[in-house]
Amino acid sequence: MEKTYTNALPLTRTSSEKQETICIFGTGDFGRSLGCKMLQCGYSVVFGSRNPQMSSLLPNGAEVLSYAEAAGRSDIIILTIHREHYDFLTELVEVLNEKVLVDVSNNLKINQYPESNAEYLAQLVPGAQVVKAFNTISAWALQSGVMDANRQVFICGNDNKAKQKVVDIVHNLGLTPLDQGSLMAANEIENYPLQLFPMWRLPFYLSAALGLFFFFYCVLRDVIYPYVNEKQDNTFRLAISIPNRVFPITALILLALVYFPGVMAAILQLYRGTKYHRFPAWLDHWLLCRKQLGLVALGFAFLHVIYTLVIPIRYYVRWISRNITIAQIMNKKENPFITSTAWLSDSYVSLGILGFFLFVLLGITSLPSVSNTVNWREFRFVQSKLGYLTLILCTAHTLVYGGKRFLSPSSLRWGLPSAYVLALILPCMVLVIKFILIIPCIDKALTRIRQGWERNSKYSKSALNGRSDI
Repeated sequence: MEKTYTNALPLTRTSSEKQETICIFGTGDFGRSLGCKMLQCGYSVVFGSRNPQMSSLLPNGAEVLSYAEAAGRSDIIILTIHREHYDFLTELVEVLNEKVLVDVSNNLKINQYPESNAEYLAQLVPGAQVVKAFNTISAWALQSGVMDANRQVFICGNDNKAKQKVVDIVHNLGLTPLDQGSLMAANEIENYPLQLFPMWRLPFYLSAALGLFFFFYCVLRDVIYPYVNEKQDNTFRLAISIPNRVFPITALILLALVYFPGVMAAILQLYRGTKYHRFPAWLDHWLLCRKQLGLVALGFAFLHVIYTLVIPIRYYVRWISRNITIAQIMNKKENPFITSTAWLSDSYVSLGILGFFLFVLLGITSLPSVSNTVNWREFRFVQSKLGYLTLILCTAHTLVYGGKRFLSPSSLRWGLPSAYVLALILPCMVLVIKFILIIPCIDKALTRIRQGWERNSKYSKSALNGRSDI
């Protein structure tokens, strides 16, 4: 429910009476926090409790009554109790008739019950208008201030007037309502708070797999190989040297994986001759998590920059530098200046700086607060045009790093090439395919397909259930 649910509520905000009384069933942490926030916003609040005399810690200015008495004081009743305690509501069916019941409950696990809590509530009290809301807002957010936490409130219900009343309350609390439609959407809304980074799982798994693979690959080449062949102890490289090779390699491959599904989708559309056909599920999911892949890649790039900056203060580097200096003094000989080596070194650093700058720019424009301020053409220019330029610069940065050693047989250890050589395979493949796709004749055909043209009638326009926004 990230950026997918952007259905801004079509209902208009009406002028609610600020002294309207709101009834809250339940005196737990969330109920008290919600009641306190409503009192601050000018509402009159009455709590319903099974033991009114035992209730404590309630905000000043709020009354606490029995459920039946509290329900008679307001047309809007917010239930801040768990589903397993809903049974008492059957005794209040007549009192709750034509009332607006706002269900804020969540479950302990996804799809815990056959139906959503809100739908179950509607079955218990058929005469009431049930609205699902506030389940994505925490008690902490209400206590600490909505500016410090998530402000989105997902709302669904079968009665528009009832939803409008809840919308007015949400607005007055300084929150942002998002209409998700009828009560059938309640199950999805209730599952939302239980999801743990659903769109981040693939990027995390991929980055972990790539990082571990290249870490052990570098250990094999740079630690185990010297020890076996020369009895040389290079285990100190495990702290900085090897991680500083793994981080940029992982960042580059993840960046290539951001743009790889796009070129694959273009090839599929060219092959099928239509855009009105669904992509495979794995490709569709890959396309949806490209932003997360890019942000994880940016994180690895930041680590590479930080590790690179500490290289001059490392003991090993200072030891090497001192020994070289002493040797030159004793031999009264200095190393000659090689212009070609200087060019390679400066080009390597310059390409890295430019690539990292554009990488950061891509990450900034991925933030909702920034992406919402630009139009689609501007966003696409940054994410697509500048994105490919970033991939080109980072790939060139790695190529120049190899320099003359790139394909040298002397760099092989047990027949294994350097790790950065493996890292270049996917980025180079993506750039070559993209270069082919922008050839005028191919680009023209792809543009026509994305504008609705079809090569044959096998895929009719009635199959509009496929993705067409690549």
